[in-house]
Amino acid sequence: MTDQTPQSEGRGEERQPSREPRDAAFWAQRVERLEVSDVPAGAANVNVQGRREVGALQGFGQLWQKTYRVHLAGVEVTPEEAVRIWKERFPEFQPPNSRFYPSMAGVAPGEVLFISASVGGMPVYTGVRVIYADDESFTVMTPEGHPESGWNTFSAYTDEDGTTVAQIQSLARANDPVYEIGFRIMGATEQERIWTHVLKSLAAHFGVNEPVTMEKVCVDPKLQWSQIKNLWHNAGARSMLYTMVGAGRWMRGLMRRRGT
Repeated sequence: MTDQTPQSEGRGEERQPSREPRDAAFWAQRVERLEVSDVPAGAANVNVQGRREVGALQGFGQLWQKTYRVHLAGVEVTPEEAVRIWKERFPEFQPPNSRFYPSMAGVAPGEVLFISASVGGMPVYTGVRVIYADDESFTVMTPEGHPESGWNTFSAYTDEDGTTVAQIQSLARANDPVYEIGFRIMGATEQERIWTHVLKSLAAHFGVNEPVTMEKVCVDPKLQWSQIKNLWHNAGARSMLYTMVGAGRWMRGLMRRRGT
């Protein structure tokens, strides 16, 4: 009977070096906590530095998968070109109440995109980390305290008619009970408006005025009460505190200047 076990070094055979997957360069390196060295002008690092990344399993609320699409009909644009423009102009395609601040490296694996949003008139400072990016897609993951816990994937592909389709797909759940209540009252609708706006803005860049379609499925209707502790990192509450402290410092400075 032939020996089918791997040859050992003791038999004079050299071990073959391990090979990385072909797409390894497109993935961000795993980190225990987010570390940010440079913060773009206008952004706030109050709810990003030191936070862990959290996926759909670590959230509290119902788990939803939402898919938004727009057909870039009537123009000759490849999926690669659509995603290249999307990466370069990602902040420009956002609505006024949801501002994104990419790093100098832009949308690239491992980079953080800071977010300054307004929800119901209240500021929310947070961010997302790019965990994957290639020529036809990129995926961002949320940190602790973000309104949602999960992923968003932005991509483009060619349909059966040869038309390029731009797509956003999210798989996420509210991070804590406060966010879950907010999403059920108005937050989910507002979020859907944001991603619809982004796709319409991308299409408009190419001179396309096509409707944005949306499909949503409740993947898991249960609440994960074991994750109620996520309240401690709530970015909305911490952003309000950050804003109030900043305003207090500004007022004290103003009073000192008037007193001199």
